[in-house]
Amino acid sequence: MDGTVQAWVNGWVVSRGAAPPLPEPWGWTIDMGMYGHVTRHVFGATGEGLDETTVRKVAGAVTGDGVWLKAFRDPSVVSGWLDDTWWIDPEPGYLMTIPLAADGAPAAPDGYRLREWSRAGVTRVMVAAPDGSLAARGQIAPTGETAVVDQVETAAEHRRRGLGSLVMRTLQHVAVRQGARTGVLAGTPAGRGLYEALGWEVVAPLTSAKHGPPASART
Repeated sequence: MDGTVQAWVNGWVVSRGAAPPLPEPWGWTIDMGMYGHVTRHVFGATGEGLDETTVRKVAGAVTGDGVWLKAFRDPSVVSGWLDDTWWIDPEPGYLMTIPLAADGAPAAPDGYRLREWSRAGVTRVMVAAPDGSLAARGQIAPTGETAVVDQVETAAEHRRRGLGSLVMRTLQHVAVRQGARTGVLAGTPAGRGLYEALGWEVVAPLTSAKHGPPASART
C-alpha cells in the first residue's frame, strides 16, 4: 500500500467521523452511513500500480447506490474500467503532500476574525467576515507524524483576499504544534493553485466515482 494514501485514509476518517477503515487486499473499505455516501472503497495503489483487473473486481461487486470508489489514477484511465452504473466526477482530484515547518501563527486581515478549536482529534478553523458571516473555513486531523487537511473553502465574495492561505497556514501551524511533520490532502482543481503556491506537491491524481442507477435511467 502507498504510505501517503494510508496516511490520508487514517486522517480522513478522523476528520469526517467515519468508521475505522477495514483493510482489504487492495486497500480499505470505509463506512460513512449517510444517504448518498454509504461506504467508500479506497484503493491503496497509485498511478500504474493500480491495475484494471483490481478496479473491475471491486467495482463489479458493488450493487447498492451511494457507494463510492476512490482511485489514485487519472480519471481518463479509470473511467474506461467502470460501466454506466458509475458516475465519474468530471473534475480530477489530486493527492498532495508538504513537509510541515514550524512557522509562526498567521493573523487575520483587518476586520476579519480568526478562530480555531479542537474536538475529538480534529481542529477546525473559521474566518468570520466583518459583518459576522462565514468567510472561510477548514479543518485538520493530525494522526502522529502526518496530518490531513480537509474541507477547506472560501466564500465566493471573500476570495482573493488571502483567506484561503490564512486558513491553510493556520492549520499547518496547528499540525506542527501537535507533532506532525507531513501534511496530506486530497485537493480539487480549484484548490490546487492555492496549495501549490503554499508549497504543496501533487503525488498522484485522484478519480472519484459513485455507484447508482445506470446512465440511461438518470436521464
